[in-house]
Amino acid sequence: TIHPFPFVNRVVCHVRPLDECKRSNDLSLLFHHITIAFANALISPEDYFNSPDIQQRDKDSRMPRVAQIYAQYVARCRQAKAMDFDDILFNTNVLFRDHPEILAQWQERFQYILVDEYQDTNASQYLIVKKLAERHRRVCVVGDDSQSIYSFRGANIENILKFQSNYPESKLFKLEQNYRSTKNIVNIANSLIANNQNRIKKEVFSQRESGNLIQILGAMSDVEEAYMVAGKIAEMRNRQYEKWADFAVLYRTNAQSRVLEEAMRKRNIPYRVYGGMSFYQHKEIKDILSYLRLMLNPDDDEALKRAIKYPSKGIGDTTMTKLQDAARANQVSLWAVLSNPIAYALSVNNGTLNKLAAFYQMISDLQAKVNQLSVYDFTQMLLQVSGINADLLKESGVEGISHRENVQSLLAGMHEFTQTRLEEGIEDCSMAAYLSEVALNTDQDEEDNDDKVFLMTVHASKGLEFNNVFVTGMEENIFPSQRSSESQAELEEERRLLYVAITRAGNRCALTFAKSRFRNGNTEFSRPSRFLRELDPRLIEQGSASISGSYGASPFGNSSYGSSPFGNRTQSSYSGNSSSYGSRPSSSPMNLQRKAAYPGSSQSRPSTSTTSASSSFSSIENPRAWKKMPTQANVSSPTTTPAAAAQAIQSSKGTFVVGQKVLHDRFGEGLIKSIEGQGDNCKIGVEFVHAGFKMLLLKFASMRPID
Repeated sequence: TIHPFPFVNRVVCHVRPLDECKRSNDLSLLFHHITIAFANALISPEDYFNSPDIQQRDKDSRMPRVAQIYAQYVARCRQAKAMDFDDILFNTNVLFRDHPEILAQWQERFQYILVDEYQDTNASQYLIVKKLAERHRRVCVVGDDSQSIYSFRGANIENILKFQSNYPESKLFKLEQNYRSTKNIVNIANSLIANNQNRIKKEVFSQRESGNLIQILGAMSDVEEAYMVAGKIAEMRNRQYEKWADFAVLYRTNAQSRVLEEAMRKRNIPYRVYGGMSFYQHKEIKDILSYLRLMLNPDDDEALKRAIKYPSKGIGDTTMTKLQDAARANQVSLWAVLSNPIAYALSVNNGTLNKLAAFYQMISDLQAKVNQLSVYDFTQMLLQVSGINADLLKESGVEGISHRENVQSLLAGMHEFTQTRLEEGIEDCSMAAYLSEVALNTDQDEEDNDDKVFLMTVHASKGLEFNNVFVTGMEENIFPSQRSSESQAELEEERRLLYVAITRAGNRCALTFAKSRFRNGNTEFSRPSRFLRELDPRLIEQGSASISGSYGASPFGNSSYGSSPFGNRTQSSYSGNSSSYGSRPSSSPMNLQRKAAYPGSSQSRPSTSTTSASSSFSSIENPRAWKKMPTQANVSSPTTTPAAAAQAIQSSKGTFVVGQKVLHDRFGEGLIKSIEGQGDNCKIGVEFVHAGFKMLLLKFASMRPID
């Protein structure tokens, strides 16, 4: 019997202690260890157990029992006469190795061998092909080394790179024509991948039109980046009469999806998360939100059942069944039974009773502090007290990193919630208000409609194509990832990953980056990705954002971010092959300059007209032209009465004047449309380029004038 991954979960749980089987990601990580050994490295349970290096690696990963579990897992599968997919590969190799007469039979049966997606094969698959082809040597493999992006699953790019040396008599046929993308997209992808040393040299070409130039769009923060992408998608759809499904937004990590999803919802843009799940559906996020719900409503049985199970507290299914039976018999909540287990005749031993009492006390202590802290500060404390932080730190590998990044993104969203409410003068920054907002975010209309924008990781996008693609998070330590700096091979795989992302686009492609992101309790400033400097500048739209200069010195820096209707924006140069982000050779032909100006105006100060301009992603008539377009904000901007309105206000942050440009550390550039009141309670109405119109309380607003 051939069994899929769910069967593996069940078998592994039979051979592990119960408290080690509480988290699905633990099982996934364990299975990953076994897969790498079993199918990729062809290491038997005996060899695994006897290898000091492997034993030490597992100890370092805080999984010291993998060897024992691996052996028991294999034994149990044999007992059940069952195999998983990796067993098939491993046992086929063992069969061919130990029984040459059987290998000979299969060599005669398969005299011609064709392998597709050869760049994604692992060591075990490579050996099977090699052995089957040994007699007749009639083998044809198809693949693209530039799209080898699955090393974390065991794929080995060397299989395709060394094919010709393994088969010297073979012929290489380069399928270099790209039928999907315009010339400019294909050529800029070529300019990127040419920086990889370990590759098969080829020059992909397109016979389509040249098409639009590629855009590089910068933002002050990940929040503005998300607003910018959502706004441009809405604008392009209306201008070009395209469907929502013609747009894809790609990101390197799952944690980046939160701000993008929220921006889509705020712009009423339908979307789907392809090949994954919505941010708030991730298990670690649902676990934390269950704790928060329990803080406000301890009678929420579903929240309690989730919180009491994670992190593991030694409270098993049998105890939970008894707890639910007692609640049902007395027609009370689970929390009520926990508060007085003896009165509700809960039949458990003293050890279990102590564990339940400890959980009850922890939740009670936390509840007492709900109204004393912001939702951000409270959740940080909750993560520590509950043991969630400690549990997350135990996780190793790619999945562990992803889970921690998701939790950091959740905390960043809480911080953003509080900051935005304070700036907008909304007093209610409570946990209840936050959970209400999250409920709206997670209650997306699931109507049966295929016309939705695609959000997905770059890995999930492989094999797909879209008319318009935005690749977000083009920053150092995101794309390329921080882990990739450990080796040249990993950095080259990151470059191949970006190559895949760019070539998903048929007609238009934009690469976006943010100057800052809120992580680990601080606003962290970052540099644009080194990969942006490797792109052919002749194929980048003039007026794209600067990718040179240091971005860590100031939360504002210069104002050369994104596309904006607000006056002159001199772009610093692409620095070619230089390792310095700060080099700015004025004579370089790679310098990109934006012409000054408000469209249709030679004035040096912006107009306070109710119609603002915004650059299009790529205009049909002229891809470099400034376009005037009404924004949602223009419709909703309040009109102040002469009595209430002021023209200027002096504060410690500077002098703010109607018609003046400002720079906000999350929303980016904006234009002051109105000023109301005086002193600390002064409110300034700002129309932001990407975030729309916002009425901000000056004393809390993180912005400064930039005129």
